[in-house]
Amino acid sequence: MAATAGGEEHVSSEVLRGLAHHLNCLNEDNKATRKRAIEFIKKETVDKGLSSGVLQEIFSALLKPLLKCLSDPMERCRETAISVITEFIRCVPKPEEFLPYLMPCLAQRFGENEILEPAEELRLSAVDLLSLTVEVCGKHLAPYVSEMIRILQRTIVDPFPDVKRESCRCTVKLAQTVPEHFHMQADSLVKPLMMTITHQHSRVRVAVIEATGSVIQHGSGRNMDDVLPHLSQRFLDDSPQVRKAVTAVVGNWLLHLRDRYSYFHKLIPLLLSNTTDEIPEIRLLAADLWKRAGTQWEKENEEDIKDKMDFLLAPPAHYPPGVDRPVLGCRELVVRNLGRLIPAITHDLTDWLVPTRIRTSQLLSVLLLHAEDHSTQHLQPLLETLYRTCTETEKEVVKNCLAAAKLIGTFVPPPVFLKLLLDRVNTPHSSACSWAPLMVLAAVLQGCSKPLLKPHLQQIADTLVQPSVCQEYQQVVYLQQLLTCVDVLLRQCESDCGAVSLQLLQVLISIQSLSAEPQLIAKALESAHFLGKVQDLDLMELYRQHMGQLLDWLFASVSSWSSYSPQRLQLHIIVTQSGPVIGEFLNQLMPIVNSCLQPDRDKEMRMSIFTMLAKLLLDGSNTLDSQGRFRDEAESFLCNILLPNLVWKAGRTAGALRTSALSCLLALLHGGAITPGQLLCLEEKLSPHVLSSLEEDSQMGRLMACRSLSAMLKLIGRSMRQDTLNRIYPELLKRLDDSNAEVRAAALHGVGLWFSSLTKDYSPEVCAPHLQLLFQQLLLHLDDPNPAVQDQVLGKSAHLGMRGIWGDLSQNTRLLPLACSQEIRSSIISKLPFILLFHSIYH
Repeated sequence: MAATAGGEEHVSSEVLRGLAHHLNCLNEDNKATRKRAIEFIKKETVDKGLSSGVLQEIFSALLKPLLKCLSDPMERCRETAISVITEFIRCVPKPEEFLPYLMPCLAQRFGENEILEPAEELRLSAVDLLSLTVEVCGKHLAPYVSEMIRILQRTIVDPFPDVKRESCRCTVKLAQTVPEHFHMQADSLVKPLMMTITHQHSRVRVAVIEATGSVIQHGSGRNMDDVLPHLSQRFLDDSPQVRKAVTAVVGNWLLHLRDRYSYFHKLIPLLLSNTTDEIPEIRLLAADLWKRAGTQWEKENEEDIKDKMDFLLAPPAHYPPGVDRPVLGCRELVVRNLGRLIPAITHDLTDWLVPTRIRTSQLLSVLLLHAEDHSTQHLQPLLETLYRTCTETEKEVVKNCLAAAKLIGTFVPPPVFLKLLLDRVNTPHSSACSWAPLMVLAAVLQGCSKPLLKPHLQQIADTLVQPSVCQEYQQVVYLQQLLTCVDVLLRQCESDCGAVSLQLLQVLISIQSLSAEPQLIAKALESAHFLGKVQDLDLMELYRQHMGQLLDWLFASVSSWSSYSPQRLQLHIIVTQSGPVIGEFLNQLMPIVNSCLQPDRDKEMRMSIFTMLAKLLLDGSNTLDSQGRFRDEAESFLCNILLPNLVWKAGRTAGALRTSALSCLLALLHGGAITPGQLLCLEEKLSPHVLSSLEEDSQMGRLMACRSLSAMLKLIGRSMRQDTLNRIYPELLKRLDDSNAEVRAAALHGVGLWFSSLTKDYSPEVCAPHLQLLFQQLLLHLDDPNPAVQDQVLGKSAHLGMRGIWGDLSQNTRLLPLACSQEIRSSIISKLPFILLFHSIYH
């Protein structure tokens, strides 16, 4: 060995003698000379394949000149110098012997506030040299940690991305190599790392995150609060590799950080949020690290949770299907930190960034899955958070929060969540978002199991049917959520809902009455059908089962109804959907109708009720008169309800009310719900009102009056007395001059029915003045601008001729008014032969 050592000394001496001249050339002013000298040195040393012992001796002599070259003005010289030093450090057996010279020089060159090395590639080579030094020197680097930290502080924020990345790798190596010395100065690297963590290159961000993990792991831990906000943003990074890196770092802290127990409440949400990442690899990594952390905590706290480990192994009943239950340690970690996590969750759910709100809403479900029934003690703030979040415009956030609410229904006992939820549903704090408690309630009920929910059906239904809940708001979204609550109860409890069938039907009726959306009305009707189906009833039978109670429900408040009352709309839904069933409950319906249609009640409300009754009476045999009982009420209906509402009063609203009453009268006459005998008995009371209505300002009112009069003539015209008939035709004749063509046509139709009402008891001789007046007025309209009117008048005149009351032609023509122009008189006379033809045929 001595001989070997002597040989190495001889070789190193020979090499150094050969390099002496070139070492002197390194101090020359000529840059080409310096360049040739340093390249020759490289060629004769590290490139020549000398033994490590020889290189050790040579490096001892060359180190100082080479370090001096690091500040050479020529870039090529500096580059070669760094390359030579790097190769020597890699090859010599004891590189630590050179640290007293190497580290101060590197710190001076690359660790100052100002960048002394302008070439970014050389800065990268210097950081590579630094990383190599850490690897080969190991623990011997401990006295020079300060220099290392100074350099890394500058190179981590270097403008060149590759320098940043290599500096972060060097930081990790240094922390792992001399942890007992590194922790004293590690905190000074936090600031430059956080300045670089948002770099545009994802590979740089990954390197920074890994370096941050080592700095916090091997540092004092005092900077955790400075680091976590930046890391939490990286969980939302667009790059999967960045999210994977931060997942690994946080998971490693949960497993190995010395003071991890103090930071569980901050680290747990970060790791758990990535268990729902869109990338399967990241989800699996996060789940694995979380499970390892929970298992490790179990072992560390085995004595504290021994009872739970022995007796609480089985999952709760009705555990969400298809979901793996977390290990006990994971559940305990969440339970023990839940009180500190919920405020943070609440805060982040209102963050201005949508990705943050989405990720936080996903995390909430994960936490509740771990907390299970322990979330009961935090239920109040949880529900308040859900109320606010359900008003979110981002659909994904709302979806995730409703999933969390469903878990509350799964794990929290119904008496607990119903006490809070139903009180809030009954008295929502904000009218603008009054539907939020209903949305949360529906989701919670969906998560609750049928056996647990069944005892509370009555309480839930009684709340939903409260006027403050089902009749207070008309917003579409509110009614949608109210309907959702009913649907959830029907699907969760099915046949058990028979006990609250009346209340649920009342809610469905209220939804239909308040909604202006056809789709929502159709869905509510579909739910009503389903309510009957779960009880083996069709919709008619369902109404028959509850009709008496429904009408009593309405009658209780009928005295206070107005045009704004939802009850009148509920009445409309009940009577129209129940079909023939309503005919079985006239004794309860008619008092409601009678009360609503009294002359002193709200005009608009009476109009809507009359319109509803008109629709029903048109099909009376299948609605109000399905049992043939309405005829018993018809006389009272006409006298006590219709006639008082036909009395003339000033105002457009009053006129519209009379028109709606006339439409109801017309429907009654056409629908067959009143017999001719009943109508004949009431004719003296009814006719004056109908005849006066022929003078209504409203065209529709006059039209309804004409049609009603025609219907009366059709039903009882041939039974009317002669004087009654003679009172009718003059009023009809007046309407032949009406400005509305439809009214004129209806009046002509009435005249025709009047002719049909003339029986053999009607004496043409006695009533000649009436017939002549009638003929005179009809003749005037034979020259009407409308040909259709001419034809109709001609037909009526011919019918009059067939009655045999004509005199001679000259007498009839004298009946023409003198005011008529000669042209009109000629036109009328030209049509008289047709009338006389009918007269001659008749005789």
